[in-house]
Formats: sequence, C-alpha cells, structure tokens
Amino acid sequence: MSLRTPLRRVLGAGSAREGVHHWWLQRLTSVALVPLTVWFVVSILALPSLDHATVAGWLRGGTTALLLILLVLVATWHSQLGVRVVIEDYVPAPGARTVTLTLLTFAHALLAAAGVFAVLRVALGGPA
Repeated sequence: MSLRTPLRRVLGAGSAREGVHHWWLQRLTSVALVPLTVWFVVSILALPSLDHATVAGWLRGGTTALLLILLVLVATWHSQLGVRVVIEDYVPAPGARTVTLTLLTFAHALLAAAGVFAVLRVALGGPA
C-alpha cells in the first residue's frame, strides 16, 4: 500500500465508494442512541407519575428538551439509514427504488420535524 492510496479505498469502500461511510454512520448513530435511550428510560422511570402535568414539567427543563430533541433526531436518522439499506437490497427496479428512497427520506424528515416540534411546543409551554 502506497502513501497515495486513498483512505476510503483502504477501508474497503467498494465500487460504489459509499459503503464504508454508510456503515460508519449506522454504527455512530447506534452508539449515540445507547446513552440517549438509557437516559430517557431512567428519566421517565424516575418521574413520580406519568400524567401530563408531570411529564410536561419534566420536559420544560432545558437540558431535558435538548436531550430529547437529540434522541428524536438521532433515532430518525438511524431509522432512515436502516430502512434505506433494506430498500436498496430488496427493491430491484431502479425507478421504484428511487421513488421509494425519495419517499423514505421525506417521511423521515417529516417525522423528525414533527418530533422536534412536539418537544419544543411542550418545552416552551405551548397549548397541550
């Protein structure tokens, strides 16, 4: 291996030159989801009750809202990456694959935006 060999080639990006990047993104989002999910579960279980007022009060904490937004964004990104692989592997027609991938991307963006909007609405004291 010479010093001129691109790093992506050394890592085995394959002919598409995107495989390693996608693989790393899936692993990084998985790793990020572990502490965020543990924090979320422990925080919810630590609440005295799960009624609307208690959860809304918990969510109004700045750190809580920030971590929950991170959880929503990372989870939707991780989901999009995983479903994308399934579509690329099992939808054989190029046109149908492109349309499905486009719809997948829009659906996940909409889901992420709705999640962030919901967290911000409660965190900033909007109507229930």
